[in-house]
Amino acid sequence: MPTLTMLMTALAVAGSTVAPGSEGGLPSRAPWPQVVPAPERISLWPKGAPGTEGRRAIAEVAQDYWVRNINDPSLTVFPADPRHNSGAAIIVVPGGGHKILVWTTEGIDIAPRLNQMGVTAFVLKYRLAREDGSPYSIERDAAGDLRRAIRWVRANASRYGIDPHRLGVMGFSAGGELLSLVADNPGPAGEKAIDAIDRESDRPDFQVSVFPGPLGIPAGAASSAPPAFITAGSLDKCCAVPALHLYEQLREAGVPAELHMYADADHAFNLGERSSLLSIVHWPDRLADWLADNGWLDGKGGPKP
Repeated sequence: MPTLTMLMTALAVAGSTVAPGSEGGLPSRAPWPQVVPAPERISLWPKGAPGTEGRRAIAEVAQDYWVRNINDPSLTVFPADPRHNSGAAIIVVPGGGHKILVWTTEGIDIAPRLNQMGVTAFVLKYRLAREDGSPYSIERDAAGDLRRAIRWVRANASRYGIDPHRLGVMGFSAGGELLSLVADNPGPAGEKAIDAIDRESDRPDFQVSVFPGPLGIPAGAASSAPPAFITAGSLDKCCAVPALHLYEQLREAGVPAELHMYADADHAFNLGERSSLLSIVHWPDRLADWLADNGWLDGKGGPKP
C-alpha cells in the first residue's frame, strides 16, 4: 500500500516543468508558453504634430477604460495572423465625446475581433478638443490626426502585408464624427504636404460608422463618400438620428450603404459585452458579412462596374 511520502513524491514529479521535447517532458508538438510582445506604437508625427508646440512633454493620463491629455497622436498596431491575413486593414477611432478616449471597449478591445476576420487593426489616439484647457479643434486637429493616420497606413502598407486600396475606418460615437468629417465631407482647402506621407490619399476605401455623433452629418460630399456600414441603437438619443440621416443621404447619392438599427439598444453597446440582446452580441458578425459580401476581404472590393 503506497505511503503518503510515496504519493507526494509522485505528485511532485508529475507536476514538474520540463521543456518540450526533452526526456520525460511533454511531446514536442505540445504548445509552450509564449511571451506576447507589446503592440507596436507609431507616432504619426515623429517631430511633433502641428500645433502641439509647448505641450509635447506633457504626459498622457490613463485610468480604467479611458485615456486623455493626448499631445502625441499615434497608432497602435494589431496585425492579423499571417496565416489568414486578408490584406484588409481598419483604423479604429474610439469615442469619448472629445473629452476622453474610450481606449478599451471602443479601441484596443475591437482589434482582436477584427483580427479574427483577417483584418489588421490600427487603433488611433487623437487630440481631444473638448478636454478642459485644450487648445485643439475637432475639425482641424482631431480630424487632421485621422487624415494623417490614413495616409501613414497607406504609405506603410507593404510593411504589414496589407492592400493600400482596402483600408477602412471604423469610428465609434465621437470617433464616428471624425470619420464623417473625413470620409463624407470635403477635405480642408490649401493643405500643404510636409513629407511624403502627406502626399498619400486621406480618403478611406470604406467606412464603418458605429453610433456616430452628429458632427459631419449631413454630409457635404455624399456623392464621393466611400461605401458604408452603419449601426446604432433605436433608443440612442444622441446618435440614432445621425445614423439614419447618414444612411439616407448616402442611399440617395447612390453610395452603397447598409444600416443596422437595433431595437431596444442604447448608446455605447460596443461589442455587446454588457448586453443581453443576442442581436447586439452578434452585430460584429453582420460587419464580417458586409466586408465579405463587398469584396474587402478577398481583394475584390471597390466600385461596382
